[in-house]
Amino acid sequence: MPHRAHLFSLRIAHAFRESCLQEPYTRVHFRKDLLAGLTVGIIAIPLAMALAIASGVAPQYGLYTAAIAGFVIALTGGSRFSISGPTAAFVVILYPITQQYGLGGLLLASVMAGTMLIAMALLRLGRLIEYIPEPVTLGFTGGIAVVIAVLQIKDFLGLPIAAMPEHFIDKLSVLATQLHNIHWPSVWVASATLGIMLLWPMLKLAIPAHLPAVIFAGLFAWLLDHFGMPVDTIDSRFSYTAADGTVMQGIPAILPQLTLPWLQPDADGQPLGVTWQMVRDLLPAAFAIAMLGAIESLLCAVVLDGMSGKRHSANSELLGQGIGNIITPFFGGITATAAIARSAANFKAGAHSPVAAMIHAAVVLLGLVILAPLLGYLPMSGMAALLLVVAWNMSEAPKSVHMIRSSQTSDHWIFFTCFSLTILFDMVIAITAGILLAAVLFMKDIAALTRVVEITDNKQYVPDALPTNWRVFKITGPLFFAAADKIFGELTRYCEAGNGVIVYLDNVNLLDAGGVAALTKLITHCQKENAQLILTDVQFQPLKALAKAHIEPINGVFRLYPQLQDACAQSALAHKQDGPDVLQ
Repeated sequence: MPHRAHLFSLRIAHAFRESCLQEPYTRVHFRKDLLAGLTVGIIAIPLAMALAIASGVAPQYGLYTAAIAGFVIALTGGSRFSISGPTAAFVVILYPITQQYGLGGLLLASVMAGTMLIAMALLRLGRLIEYIPEPVTLGFTGGIAVVIAVLQIKDFLGLPIAAMPEHFIDKLSVLATQLHNIHWPSVWVASATLGIMLLWPMLKLAIPAHLPAVIFAGLFAWLLDHFGMPVDTIDSRFSYTAADGTVMQGIPAILPQLTLPWLQPDADGQPLGVTWQMVRDLLPAAFAIAMLGAIESLLCAVVLDGMSGKRHSANSELLGQGIGNIITPFFGGITATAAIARSAANFKAGAHSPVAAMIHAAVVLLGLVILAPLLGYLPMSGMAALLLVVAWNMSEAPKSVHMIRSSQTSDHWIFFTCFSLTILFDMVIAITAGILLAAVLFMKDIAALTRVVEITDNKQYVPDALPTNWRVFKITGPLFFAAADKIFGELTRYCEAGNGVIVYLDNVNLLDAGGVAALTKLITHCQKENAQLILTDVQFQPLKALAKAHIEPINGVFRLYPQLQDACAQSALAHKQDGPDVLQ
């Protein structure tokens, strides 16, 4: 089907080819891409830094990610308007990796995840996004938002906590024990930043809220420091070693360097190295990164399709994401995927093609080189306030509330299961449990739709009276394992000695192995009880299933007829002759 081709196609640089090579690319288009790229690039700089910090690494690694991954994925991917880089959704996965394995472990896991994404693309798994229920998506994104918000409390309140524990309950416990150490200047900066973030949209200006917010936060922190109330900043929190061995504060104003990921430091500051045991240890985390990267990038592409009327290539986008996540760690960049908010801003700014995302990457790189000294003045509490707003936006709380109010109880169970498991354990467990629960509840609902009713006295189906020992039943719905045993079990009590049962199957379009097994038990019961069973109007798939299972007529016991009228006529004939051998 042409309208579904985007779910199955696969080619490298699909979006770039389609928008810049197959279609005319003019100066007007470049001007639009240039303006959109400049806009989103400026937006991405503070966000990339904040998300890197939240992931447990220095802010420059977030800028490396936005620059390298933002360019490579835009060039090689399958979505015209997607902007890739560090995202809030990854924080809950990346932070524990960084705590345990350091930057080197995080980069190695990103390379492994990139390999998995390429494998998913080659296996044409992009279409599987269709099979993730909305309650699952809303549940785990809401849970991720809660975890991110909790991680920001430390810097928002200026609490002297060196490192947050791994488990959610332990995080809350540590925060509770440190509340008496609130640093009020940090709270003032964070509150002012948060206030600007919330109130700025009311002005309806084209400038995104977080730009004036972080600028004000930097100025406010500088003013407080001038009056003897220092606030923790990027310069005071982070340091790096210059080429001459000098330890410098803040972030380096240099381009990312090509380095093997496993030569980067581990949690103890030593080169990570790579061993088979290390790969095995990182495999679950890499799988979680790949799964989340695939889900988020494809969801972003779907949202952009709805906004633009264009069609992305799902597998091509997975291929681009995989290539980007393999290349980026060799330049110090962490895990990347498409960011819905930045991508939407890109489209709204007038982007025409992936060139806008490439320009955005160049702007981030330029900002790193030129603005590094100024970026060091940004306060950590202000960055925490920025991430609180990011967490709220990604939670899609209004959408979740609407879903809860308007959906059935089973969807509520799925949502709260994913939400709570994401918070208490991790995203992979949450998504797996959510999809399994959704599948089970779906089968339960579908099984409830399969019904059997007696139509012996319904003149519309049976115009002529049947013998007293014959009955006609109509089954509606699929006869799969969750429904067939119950349905055929109900018919068992009518299949007694000397009785006959006609089963009308014109509304049954599915018979699986479980249904065949249940039918076989019913036939065996009829054979033992000397009863007769007739199936009529059997549709193509059930008929094919019966043929593959070698279910054949049994003289005087079981028979198939093409139409209900033929079966009714045979029942009358069997009654007159008073013998079972008629059904041969």
